[in-house]
Amino acid sequence: MKIPFQQLSPDTLQAIIEEFITRSGTDYGEQEIPLPQMRQQVLDQLEQGTAVIVYDDETETCTILPSADVPDMD
Repeated sequence: MKIPFQQLSPDTLQAIIEEFITRSGTDYGEQEIPLPQMRQQVLDQLEQGTAVIVYDDETETCTILPSADVPDMD
């Protein structure tokens, strides 16, 4: 199920974004990107619609995925 990020409290949204960022590991390529900048990049993708927050009923977890990888659930 897609979760509209606009319906989340700012604290909840920030926690989801930070959990997503830290879960992805620490290999950021040639140049490490500071956490605030990574947070903003993910938020920008959510605002642009290129990424979405998805909740999985089976595992009771949520994650952020590229919107192209998520089937239309509307």
